[in-house]
Amino acid sequence: MDKSKRPFLKSKRSFRRRLPPIQSGDRIDYRNMSLISRFISEQGKILSRRVNRLTLKQQRLITIAIKQARILSLLPFLNNDKQFERAESTARTAGLRARKK
Repeated sequence: MDKSKRPFLKSKRSFRRRLPPIQSGDRIDYRNMSLISRFISEQGKILSRRVNRLTLKQQRLITIAIKQARILSLLPFLNNDKQFERAESTARTAGLRARKK
């Protein structure tokens, strides 16, 4: 079958190759907070390897560094900012409900 008659042709789109998130000079260590904080979500969870675009070895080292930083109290285990916001908003609504009665 000719190449021109194939039903599914791949389009030749140009794409920009993304730079790796960790440069060769970056040291993955629990003390390097600027590097570690890039791989943690707003809730304080460790982001997946697919989201981070890391190699398996890099992801393992990042995970170990984050866990060490948490144990040494350099990082929180949870980010409780949203819980406090919810608690305040529920307290406000509870106060409003009590006033209406």
